[in-house]
Amino acid sequence: MTTETTIFEDASRQKTRFPYKGMCTVEDLWDLTVWELDNIFKSLNAKLKANQDESLLDQRGEVSSELELQVAIIRHIVEVKQNDSAIAEQEAARRQKKDRILSILADKQDAGLAAMSEEELFGMLEGL
Repeated sequence: MTTETTIFEDASRQKTRFPYKGMCTVEDLWDLTVWELDNIFKSLNAKLKANQDESLLDQRGEVSSELELQVAIIRHIVEVKQNDSAIAEQEAARRQKKDRILSILADKQDAGLAAMSEEELFGMLEGL
């Protein structure tokens, strides 16, 4: 099983919730922007660092593992969203270049038709 599968399986089994406008689920995180996710990450990371301070209480381990899981999930979702965004930008640039090439080809075809004699153009019209 991959790490992504493990963290999402753990989150679903533990019914993990994230602090955002109340509480939200893992599924809700996918609808947030990377900026909103970053804010949640900063909040969770601050709690994680505060929890790592030395303490005599045994509850640190449970809270720490839950926070680590939440941080890992946020980090993974942000990475996926950033990769998706980069792919979309590349696709948009490719599509724009293709449209430009098609436009230039159409202009060249029009220029080729404009260079034809009237007789050739009439002959083409009759053939249609």
